[in-house]
Amino acid sequence: MDIDALRDNRRRVVGMRETLKKITHGTALHVYIAKDAEARVIEDIATQSQNRSIPIDYVDSMDELGRLCGIEVGAACAALIPERA
Repeated sequence: MDIDALRDNRRRVVGMRETLKKITHGTALHVYIAKDAEARVIEDIATQSQNRSIPIDYVDSMDELGRLCGIEVGAACAALIPERA
């Protein structure tokens, strides 16, 4: 798991909408999903990632994923993207 990249807000997006947007636009390099996220929230993320052969890592909890991303709240999912200028 690339923890440094997850903390860099130029190389990641956090949350269902942003993650799904990057997956569908083909810019997501890797997806992270919290194991305790509601199925209805992450179902489309997991399906779209698998359909596009984007690697998925599962994190134990939303709180842990939020901490890994350097935010103070939990996160259901996040994605690594190419670095933005």
